[in-house]
Amino acid sequence: MTKGDIYLKDTIVHILDSSVGMPVLSDSLLEYGSDFADFLKEHIYKVITSDDIKKCQFIKEESEVFKNLESALAGEMDFLTFSRFVAEKMYGILNSNIDIPAADLVVACFEINQIPHMAILKMNYKESYMHQTMPMENGNVNSIIKYRSLLPSESQKLSEAAIIRLDDFSLKILEKKYEVNGKKENYFSQMFLQCTTKLSQKAKLAIVEKAVESVQKEFLNDSEQFEEKMKAKSIIHKELEEQGEINITEVASKVFEEKADLREKFKEKIEKYNIKEDEPIKLVNEATTKKFGKQQLMTDTGIEIKIPMEQYNSTDSIEFITNQDGTISVLIKNIGKITSK
Repeated sequence: MTKGDIYLKDTIVHILDSSVGMPVLSDSLLEYGSDFADFLKEHIYKVITSDDIKKCQFIKEESEVFKNLESALAGEMDFLTFSRFVAEKMYGILNSNIDIPAADLVVACFEINQIPHMAILKMNYKESYMHQTMPMENGNVNSIIKYRSLLPSESQKLSEAAIIRLDDFSLKILEKKYEVNGKKENYFSQMFLQCTTKLSQKAKLAIVEKAVESVQKEFLNDSEQFEEKMKAKSIIHKELEEQGEINITEVASKVFEEKADLREKFKEKIEKYNIKEDEPIKLVNEATTKKFGKQQLMTDTGIEIKIPMEQYNSTDSIEFITNQDGTISVLIKNIGKITSK
């Protein structure tokens, strides 16, 4: 999908600033122009295409948001009333937990390919500086002040957001853990939306990488770990390039090759996180896959080397040599020109 596929309809903004002592709820829908529409579409698009997004399901017997949304779709509650309920519920949570940041809450109805959706976007305030002009007896005095209620720009990613498909109540969320009653919690899914969550694609990939590294660290020496870690990254890059997704079974087979015992250890580790080998990891965001495009190395002497993956995979460009004393030499070949940056 593209941003152009998002068709905005009703939108409302509520101010949830805990320093005020009460939520400032809007009594009418927002009248907006093309600039704000582009701003909102950008954020909705970023949420939908994020590899951090979690697929969720409402706990229908418990979720107040689900029950009120169901009433709204049945015509028993209008959109304005529903949005005010959502805002009040969110305010109650953040007002009772000082670590959860204040925000403006945007609730928006929109369509993608004529399928109705709703976005609940928590736009946490950012601090920045701005100028201020004060009239004085001798003329204007310009000063710089810290402003604490700036909204995230189009280029910034939201920490908490929900996209609800209204024809089947399927739910996708972004969230961040904050301290609640002395413990870090995913309050957005657990307390606010009251839904069950699955691991995001990005989280699954991180677990697979960590499991591979853990097995290598446990069974291989330092020199072998270095080579095998680069090999694993190359294999994942190739899977993404050729398949557009990561087949965990294929990756494990190629990384550990004939080492059946290591493959079994790897399988045990990912199963602890309820990740199944036959479920592919599908990444959609270029920022997630970008890190696999280069091998980034740091020597114990402080030298940093960045190698494009296509160069790493070419024996004509670079070679890693294990010396008799256990040290490693890196041979860079066929250089036509070197520039300093």
